[in-house]
Formats: sequence, structure tokens, C-alpha cells
Amino acid sequence: MAAGGRAAGNVPAELTSFVGRRDEVAEVKRLLSGCRLVTLTGVGGVGKTRLALRVAAGSRRAFRDGVWLVQLDQLREEMLVADAVADGLGLQERAAPETALADHMADRQLLLVLDNCEHRVDAVAKLTDMLLRAAGGLRVVATSRESLNIDAETVVPVAPLAAPDPRRQLTAAELMRFPAVSLFAQRAGQVVPGFAVTEPTMGAVARICHRLEGLPLAIELAAARLRALSPEQIDARLGDRLGLLTRGSRTYPARQQTLRASIEWSYELCTEPERLLWARLSVFAGGFELDAAEGICADYRLAAADLLELLAALADKSVLIAEHGEYGVRYRLPETLREYGQERLQQAGEHTMLRRRHRDWYEQLTRWADADGLSPEAAGLVARLYREHANVQAAQDFCQNEPGEAEAGLRVAMHIWPYYYWNYGYVGEGRYRLSQLLAATAEPTVWRAQGLLLAGFLAVVSGDRGAALPLLEEGTSLARQLNDPATRALAAWLAGHVCLSAGDVPQAVAHLEDGLAALPPAAVHARQHAILLVWMAGAACLADDEERVLACQRELAALTEPGGEDSQRAYDAHAVWALGMVAWRRGDLDRATELQLRCLRLREGPGGRMGHAHSVEALAWIAASARQFERAAVLLGAAASLWRSMGTTLDGYGHLVGFEQDCERQARQALGETAFRTAYHRGLELPAEDAIAYALKQPPRTESKQLPEQPSARAAPGDAALTARELQVARLVARGHSNKDIADQLVISQRTAEGHVERILTKLGFTSRAQVAAWAAASHPDDGR
Repeated sequence: MAAGGRAAGNVPAELTSFVGRRDEVAEVKRLLSGCRLVTLTGVGGVGKTRLALRVAAGSRRAFRDGVWLVQLDQLREEMLVADAVADGLGLQERAAPETALADHMADRQLLLVLDNCEHRVDAVAKLTDMLLRAAGGLRVVATSRESLNIDAETVVPVAPLAAPDPRRQLTAAELMRFPAVSLFAQRAGQVVPGFAVTEPTMGAVARICHRLEGLPLAIELAAARLRALSPEQIDARLGDRLGLLTRGSRTYPARQQTLRASIEWSYELCTEPERLLWARLSVFAGGFELDAAEGICADYRLAAADLLELLAALADKSVLIAEHGEYGVRYRLPETLREYGQERLQQAGEHTMLRRRHRDWYEQLTRWADADGLSPEAAGLVARLYREHANVQAAQDFCQNEPGEAEAGLRVAMHIWPYYYWNYGYVGEGRYRLSQLLAATAEPTVWRAQGLLLAGFLAVVSGDRGAALPLLEEGTSLARQLNDPATRALAAWLAGHVCLSAGDVPQAVAHLEDGLAALPPAAVHARQHAILLVWMAGAACLADDEERVLACQRELAALTEPGGEDSQRAYDAHAVWALGMVAWRRGDLDRATELQLRCLRLREGPGGRMGHAHSVEALAWIAASARQFERAAVLLGAAASLWRSMGTTLDGYGHLVGFEQDCERQARQALGETAFRTAYHRGLELPAEDAIAYALKQPPRTESKQLPEQPSARAAPGDAALTARELQVARLVARGHSNKDIADQLVISQRTAEGHVERILTKLGFTSRAQVAAWAAASHPDDGR
């Protein structure tokens, strides 16, 4: 101990506020109680040093001989690592610094913080291993973009700060609960006294924090720009973030003066093959998987057999983020590193070549998904397509912007439309893509004909009939000229849809029958055959022809059987919806409700947005018929929100608009204008997942995803440590629910439920569920009802 009872050491006092990271600080402290070495890893600028210093400052009392910081970023030679550590500890003996360090630490209890180890990682690892073996009272916290990889090490990846999704409608107070926004606001207040996140600025601030991916260094550099720019201007200029974020504090290390310097520090630590791969990986958008990297980035300069090791090396150096999920490992370049990689790729003259390779690989993926749409592999291919949406968009961007590539873009659009533009509801995106691609093509090909027809269909479902008819007429004329069976069937299907929307059910059925007849009985046309059957079921339900709906359902089951359960569920949902409509129109409201709820469950997953909107809409009509007018109004609002999220409205389905209008009229009359509007807006403001949960009469699904957890504002004195979600779980424990029951009721995983229960026990100091039950009964006597 130093004089006056103060612990020895050299950890500097903090000059700026420390934002967030409460859980991380607690976790590192907990690990240090049992681990000799904890290494904080992460991308440059993520806040590893600040976290290490906060842990060190809060651990002084635990180390009799102090807490010591050694900064290694300026070290130029590996052989000087031991000298740097000796300097940090104030040792005078330099003849044999390793021996002097071991002797000095042998009987001491101290914490050593080794900061910025990455550029001398081998020497740091060897010295740390030697010191840990020589000094039993030594604990080490290291910060590095790459782990030390020695036996004693526990690695803690440091993630960026949580940032809001700017698409969510949140108040300024709710935004401030996100650490990324709080950091921006606090640093902004130092630059512009009195700055606050308010109604006029909160949208731009949310976008800045989101686009900078919660990276603290980038956020601080962006806040520093408020000296000359408004938040809106900063947001508008983030397309060139490497050029914009260039004015750090003069006291920052050189590598943190600009965002570019921080990235170049990482780049210089990479080998030449790693640098080349980094640049090539920048063609990916939204992440990628190993096979895509091998198929696009490998050539005579980078052997495919070496890609896995190189990816692992980039992940180890915190350049790549490796995300483990249900479908395996997916890699992602943070956006700032991706922008830097694109610069390097353009400097190397490889940008267009790699973009074309990228387009070719993803066109092949879309072709596989299209061709195997009803095969046993279909579910896996469709799931892959949803994961690759950003890459497919990037491939289409290339086709739109590169001369001579428009027809390839039409091919991609026609392969993906059932998944993205229809099931996933990207109607607006589809219309935009097709308009750009059709404007760049003139040759009378099958792809142009199909593109015209699809563009017309998307205009119809968007309620834009004026734009739809010329496209459909030109596409139909070209289909006749080309005499391609698949294109003729597509034209007949769309003619059927137009007739159906106009209320001409017999003519719609006739066109759909023509479409089915145009397709030869070959497996290659099976998915298109299934789509025609789906529309036939929709027409039959309006004709009150239950037998034909059932016949379509049987044919769909036979067609989709080779694809397995997932494929059957997806197509069966359409027939179930039609059967529910028949039951409703016949007055069998219980059966109609049961069928529409079943339909919603069949469509669970990322590819059912359009179907969800149809089912929520139908449930609103059924609720009105059952005189459940408030529920009907909420469901109408929820359906409107779902349509809006897809860039379309129910007006695109003219044959259904009358049902919606009748439902709305009944609900308005029964509730009165004010109550109707209140209920309708409740539904309109529901996130998509919550809208579906409401329709299914389940608890909200997004409650725990919208905002970082915080203690409940309504907590009783004994509740102070519990979050709102933990209070909810505690009440369910008190009612005797198992973890599985809790997971089912709250629509979370059982593992998440178990985690909540463990945290409740820890926070309340209990050892059993019975104690939680007794506490809940005493604190919340009304919850047991």
C-alpha cells in the first residue's frame, strides 16, 4: 500500500463519463476472481481500453500491491515488451527485465493491465505466460484485437454498444436508454453545451448510432463533428464515414485520431493474403457463409483450400465477426471495415470483377431455389435466400448499374419473386427493381416478357391499376409471340388475378384453368402449377365452392409432398385460408376463426408476411360478425400496418375490399367514432410480431426486443433489482409454472426462461423457486389470481 493507505498503481482517473457496460464490468470482475488472465478482444474503437480501465479502477481494493497499467501501442520491437512492463511498474533493474519482473511479482498480489497487445501479441503472450507461472498472486487483464492464445486465458469479446433500430417509433427518453445514443448525447454535450436528444434531432441521432453500428470511437468522432454540422448533416454524410470521422481529441493515440487510422492499424497487422481476402470480402452485404466466400473470393491468388484458415485468422484479429446460428457460422465485416475494404479493392482494380463474381454466385443460388422450390431441399434453400437478402439486393444493384447486365437482373428477379416480392412482402422493392431493369432492356426475350408481367402484377397488388394495365398488355402480347409455356401460364394467372380483383369470379376461374392447361406435366413446372392452384382456391372460396377448394388442397398436398413438411405447410396455408373464408361466409364463425388461426400458425417464419396480412384481415371480418367490434377494429389497424410495411394495401385485392369496408362500417357504428379510432390506432401501432400475437390471442412477442432492459418503474421496494420481464417471470414462477411453461406463455426459448429465473434467484438472494413464490405472494398478493 502507498502512503495514506491508498493502493499502489498507475491507473489514470477518467476524464469523460463511462457509458453503459455495467454487465460487462461485472462479468470481467467475476472472471478475475477465478481466472488468472482475461483478454478483452474486439474491433478497433469498440472500447476495450475503457472497459479494462474501469474494471481496474473498481478492483483496487482486491489487490494488496496495486493495479498497474502498461500501454504497448507505441512499442516498436518485440524484444522490448518486458522493458515496457518494467517501466510501467517503475522497476529500475534492466539487465534482465524478465527475471526482474518475475522476482518482483513472486510474492505480490497485483493486477496488471496490458493494453493494446495485438501488434506484439507473440512476445506479450510469452511474457504473460512466464509471469503467471512465476507469480501466483498475479492477475492480468489484456486488451487486444487478437487473443493471446495461452493456457491461462479467458477471452471476453467486447461488443459495440446497443443502438436503436431507427425504423422503430420511440420517444427521445426511450432512445436515451440505448448506450450508443447516451454516448453520443454526452459527447455532443461537451462539444455543443446544452445539446439534447429531442424530437427534432432524435431521428438523425438514432440513424447515426445505427449506421455506425454502436462503435464507440466512431460515435465519439461523429459527435465531435457537431462543431460544424447538425446531426442531420452528419447522417447525410456518413456514406463517406472514413472521410468524415477525422477529428479526434489531440490527446487520443494516433490510431484513434481518425476512424481511418484505427482501421489501418488493424490492416497493418494482417498478412498479405489476409489483406487481399479482407478487400474481396467487402463485396458481401449483410454477411456471408463459407461456401460463398470460397466461390467468390478464391482464385490463383487465394486458394479455396486456404480460405477457412484465412477467415479464422481475420476473425481472431477482430476484423470479421463470426456469428454462430441455427444454420452454422455466418461471417460479417463491420460496415466501417467493409468500406475500407472496398477502397482497397478499387485501388487493386478488382472491384468490378469481384462484383460480377458475386452476382454470378447469387444468381446461381436464386436459380437453385427457384428450380427446387418443391424439392426436399427447398426449405433449406429458401431459408438461405432469406439470410442472403442483402447480398441478392447487392447483386441486383450491380445488374441495374453495370451496362449490359440488365437481363441478368431480370433473371434474378424472376427467380426470387415468390420469396421476396410476394411471401416476404417486398412489393415496393420489386416494382423499383423491375422498372429499372425493364428500362435497360429491349430484346423480346422470355425474361423481358416475364418481367413485364411480374411488374404489372406488383402494380395491381399495390393498387396502381393505371401503371399495371400497359405492363400486363405488353407482357401478354410478348408471351403469345414467344409461345413459351411457363410465360403463357404466367400471363393467364395474372389475367385471372385481374378478373378476380374486379369481382368477375367465373372469368378468373377460366383464366386460371387456361394457365394450368398451358403447363406440361413436368416437375420443372410444379411450383408454378402450385401457385395457380393457390389462386384457384382463392377464386373458389368466393364462389362458395368448398369442394373445389378441397380439391385444390388435395392437389397442393400431392405436389408439395416431395418437399417435406415445410413446403406442405406453406402451400396448405393458402387452402386453409380459403376454407376459413367459406366457413365465415356461411356463418360458421367458430370454424372460420379456428381455420384462420391455424393458417397464421402454418405461416410462422420469415416468409409469410403477405399471408399474415390476409389472415389478420380475415380475423377482423370474423370478429365483426361475432360482434367483437373492438377486437375487429384493432385487427383492422394491425392489418393496415402489415400492408403498409410491404408497400401495398388491400386495394390491390379488389375482390376483398368490400369485406373490409363492411367490417369497418359495422365497427364504427357499434363503437362510435372516437372508440373506433382509438382501437384502430392501437392495432396500427403494433409491430408486425405483436400484431400476429394479438391475432393469435398471445402475449406481445417484441416486448423484450425493443429497448434495453431497465428496472421496472412500478416495482415495489423488494422488486428494485428486477427488470419488468423478470417481474413477469417471477409472477409465473409463483403460480407454479415450469421453465417450459414460462417459455411457451411468453413466447421465448426455454433457455431464455431459465436465464431469467437464475437472474431472479441471484438478484433476490434466494436459492429456490419456493422462496421466489413466497416473495411474490407477499409483494404482489393480487398476482396469483
